[in-house]
This record gives sequence, structure tokens and C-alpha cells, in this order.
Amino acid sequence: MLERERTMTVSRRDVIAGASVAGLAAAIGLPRKRASADEGRPVMLLQSVAGTPDAPDFTLPDLDGRNVVFSTYRGRPVLVNFWATWCPPCRAEIPSMERAWRNLSQADVAMLAIHVGGEADGIWAFLSEFNVTFPVLIDRSSHVSKSWQTIGLPTTYVTDPAGRKVLRAVGGREWDHPDLIARILALKA
Repeated sequence: MLERERTMTVSRRDVIAGASVAGLAAAIGLPRKRASADEGRPVMLLQSVAGTPDAPDFTLPDLDGRNVVFSTYRGRPVLVNFWATWCPPCRAEIPSMERAWRNLSQADVAMLAIHVGGEADGIWAFLSEFNVTFPVLIDRSSHVSKSWQTIGLPTTYVTDPAGRKVLRAVGGREWDHPDLIARILALKA
């Protein structure tokens, strides 16, 4: 048997041993870890943005065709997420963004998910699978994405109440993770 095959083989004994450890942990009252798509990997946090530059203002349509102006959100933190339906990590983080939105909106933190390219009908079809309630805007020309200096998708910036880019995440996140929520809420202070 090859080394790779040997390490991928799981015996009944391994399964029973794993179940026994989990049962013992529950019996002695150890807290259960929340299962997530990133199970076993460290939590990916937010990076500080060097120099905290002003976030470029923009006006983009939402999925109903109404224009949304970024500068109207001054005075509170804003999570600005650049994504696309064709991007697997973007698709994976949508459910956690919805859960985070439920917490953040109660604390007067705004969230704007900006779809890069595409048309409203295709975006609606995708979002209907997840019962998304946070605002989704469309950057058909990618002009806003470029002016915000996105590196890839998803890229997320968090702005402070003064409208400066203070935090950034490149790649998918579990947005409802308590550490991420706390870091965003700290911007209100």
C-alpha cells in the first residue's frame, strides 16, 4: 500500500475512538465547537489598512434599480463586500454574511454587498437560495471595484464612521464569527 493510501484509510477503530473522545468531552461538560466550512483551520481575521485612506465615494444601483450613495452612510461603520455569483468562496460566505447582517444591523452597522459584473436577474436567482436581506448593489462596469483596489473576489473593506478604509479581508470569511463581529463593532467606539 502506498504511503498516501495508508494515511487516508480510516479504520472502524479510529471511528469508535473518535466517537469515544467526543462522548467523553460531552460527558465532562466541555463546550462544543461550532461546526463550520473552515473546521480545523484557524479563523481568518481582518487586516488593518495602512494609512486608513478615505474610501472612494460611489453611486450604484441596488437590485431594484434604486441608486445607493456610499457617502450617505457616513457616521457609522460600513462593511463593503465585493463578490460575484461565479466565485466559489463568495458563494460560500453568503450564508455567514446574512447571519452577520442580523447582528450588525441591530448595532447600526451598514453592510453593502457589491456584485461585480452581471445583471440583476441572475443575482436575484442566486440570492433567493439563501433568503438574503442585506443590501446588494451592482457594479456592472467594475469601476467601483477598481477604485476600491480590490485584489480578487471576494474582497471586503470595513470603513469607520469617518468613511476611511480601516480593515480589509481578501478571500472568504465566516462573517458571523464572534471575533470578526467584535472587531467591526469596536469601530463604533
